[in-house]
Amino acid sequence: MPKQKTHKGAAKRIRVTGGGKLMHEQANNQHKFEYKSSTRKRRLDKDQVLSPADAKRMKKLLGL
Repeated sequence: MPKQKTHKGAAKRIRVTGGGKLMHEQANNQHKFEYKSSTRKRRLDKDQVLSPADAKRMKKLLGL
């Protein structure tokens, strides 16, 4: 059987923590910062844990 390849698109967007959780960057945090409040920008800056429903699918793509 051939080995399963890592999905490179998923690998660039999701990181795995030491405890095995999957983290992703929040949406709306790339551009158009002029009209976003400082509070909103700070809130969006933090990475979020991937939802359990999506985590199962992503683990397959990442080969975990």
